[in-house]
Amino acid sequence: MQKSECSGGVQLRNRATGSNDRTSSSTQVKHRTAVQRSKSSSLTSSPEAARRAHPRPSDKLNPKTINPGLRETKHPYTFVSKEGFRELLLVKDAPEKAIPLLPRLIPVLKAALVHSADEVFERGLSALVQLSAVVGPSLNGHLKLLLTSLSKRLMDKKFKEPITSALQKLEQHGGSASLIIIKSKIPTYCSICS
Repeated sequence: MQKSECSGGVQLRNRATGSNDRTSSSTQVKHRTAVQRSKSSSLTSSPEAARRAHPRPSDKLNPKTINPGLRETKHPYTFVSKEGFRELLLVKDAPEKAIPLLPRLIPVLKAALVHSADEVFERGLSALVQLSAVVGPSLNGHLKLLLTSLSKRLMDKKFKEPITSALQKLEQHGGSASLIIIKSKIPTYCSICS
């Protein structure tokens, strides 16, 4: 028998018949696959891979890891989403990290604010106020998208006080520019404030 190199694998060729010995070839492919698996599994069990699987608190505002599930309705996911969002905003240099992520956070907040479940709306409102406290006037450019859903819920008596409080905090954190935006989207805001 003669060995010849062919497409990365070793094939045995029988000189007399010129046919391939398929069992030897398939055994070698299986062996090669097993070796590749063992190499990849040794890479995933390394400390470096373990660190990537569990981000450090300073990595929590990484665009690849942020996806707060504020619309969760089942325990313990509701707690995890609320506390996770709060912790995201407590990391070192949170404003510098959160401001570039606003375009990704706003749709999540809006989805929570238009959700039919009251607890999800309340969680979204709380998250909006927390985000406003961290990013300040940087949120003003996105307020119009969020205030529409707040104005719809403002008619509900049980949400009048929390929404009013949230609007006051948005105004406080966003400055005079946010007041103009709030008045344009919620005309009754001035009568609510006084």
